[in-house]
This record gives sequence, structure tokens and C-alpha cells, in this order.
Amino acid sequence: MVNVTGGGRIDLGGSMPSMPNFRLAGSRILQLAAVVLVIVLLLWSTTSIPTGNVGVLTLFGRVTGETLPEGIHLINPLKSVQKLSVQTQSLKESANVPSNEGLILALDTSLLFRLDKSKAAYVYQTMGEPYVERVVEPTLRAAIRAATSAHSANALYTNARELVQAQIQEELTKELEPRGVIVENVLLRDVQLPAMLKGSIEAKQQAEQDALRMSFILQKEKQEAERKRIEAQGIADFQKIVAQGISAQLLEWKGIEATEKLATSANAKVVIIGNPKNGLPLVLEPR
Repeated sequence: MVNVTGGGRIDLGGSMPSMPNFRLAGSRILQLAAVVLVIVLLLWSTTSIPTGNVGVLTLFGRVTGETLPEGIHLINPLKSVQKLSVQTQSLKESANVPSNEGLILALDTSLLFRLDKSKAAYVYQTMGEPYVERVVEPTLRAAIRAATSAHSANALYTNARELVQAQIQEELTKELEPRGVIVENVLLRDVQLPAMLKGSIEAKQQAEQDALRMSFILQKEKQEAERKRIEAQGIADFQKIVAQGISAQLLEWKGIEATEKLATSANAKVVIIGNPKNGLPLVLEPR
């Protein structure tokens, strides 16, 4: 029912529902949005660098020069992080390389290297993430060819492997370390020669071993002959000295001494005294 009250106001009758408080609801929504925004910004600003890695910071695609060590870090949310490994890596290379005679050898090589963390930003800026494929591999191939071409195939197969290994490592160190790559070691796993050349080298080595063995045998026989000669000379010298020291007077005197001892012995015996000019006493045991 509609009632007209004093003052011309119209009373619709009954009670109207209260209007919601839009200001309070809007304030709560803004607070919630601010909290969500802060959480999102924190998530965007937090980065984690795994063990054995370093983080390179970029801003709108430009390398800032900053690097992050291992662990959790808060950064500018507008910056991006590129993670690069600084752990030791192994690069294997199998290549056909020339010797100084122009022969082609099959050489298997392993390179142990790692990224210099202090130059990680420079490496990423100048070579990018695939720096191994772009720089390290070509440099290794060139160093191998330069080292092997300075030696003969025979030397590479026998006694020059350590020298070639050292030369390759020296060349790689000179080329890569200024660019931010640390060379740890170079290993020559295997050297394969052409079959005919390999057979010739092995036959030559066998002949050299046989010659050395025969030389050793001859030297040993010479030493044995020298030993026997010295022994015979010693025996001859001894006999000569003994013969020179024995005289007729000495033999006669020894005979007299022996006769005296026999005469004083308690055992029964017959002593025949021989011609003192020709012989010694003869002792006969009676039966």
C-alpha cells in the first residue's frame, strides 16, 4: 500500500533491503590484488643457480656483465638469467690427420676443459651458449693437425705420443684460455696407421729387439769367457807359485818329520827308509 505522509513524501510500506558496502569490498579486492602482485614479483625476482653453474644476467637481450654464483638470488624481474656450467667437460675427437710424410693417420683424442667462471659473461656475449661447438671443437681439430704434421708416422706410433700430446695442450691453452675456456688436459687415446705401414713398423721394431737381444747374449758370453780366462790364469799363477816354493830340501825335511811322527805313534807299522836322494820313507801297515 502506498501512503502519502506529511511533507508530500510517499511511503511504499514495509522495509527495503540495505544496500551492500561496495567501498569495503573494493578495498579488500585491492589488498588481495596487491598481495598477489607482490608474490608474483617475488617469484619473478627469485632465481636459483644449480651446483656447478654460473648465472649470466641479461637485460632486454643485452649482457649486463653481472654473474651469479651457486644458490638462490633476488634479481631485477626485468632481467633474465642464462645458466652456464663451470664443471669439467670432456670432448672426444676422432680425426684423420697427416704426418710429415703426408700419410693419413686415424687419431682419437680427448680434451678435458671447463669454463672460467670469471669470464662467463664474456663467453656468453662473444660466443653464446654453444661455445663448445663454435670455438672449442674447431680449435681442437686445428691443434691436432698442427702437432701431427710436425712428426713422422713412425714417431707418432712409437715414442712421440707424449710430445704430440703436450704440443696439442700448449696450443689449445694459448688459443682458448684468453677466450674464457680453461684447458685441463689432452689425452691421446689411440693412433691407427695404415695396415701396410703398421706391419713394416712392427717388423722393424721386432728386428731391433732381436738385435738388442743378440747383443746382450754376445756381451754375456764375452763376460763369461773373460771370467774363465781370469780363473784359469789364477790357477796357473797359483801352481807356478807353489812349484817355485817346493824344493828337494823341503821335501826331504817333510819326509823326516813324517817319519819321526810315525815312529812315535802307538800303532803297529813298518817304516822303510828309502834312498834319501831319490825318495821319501814308505809306511806299510801290517795285517
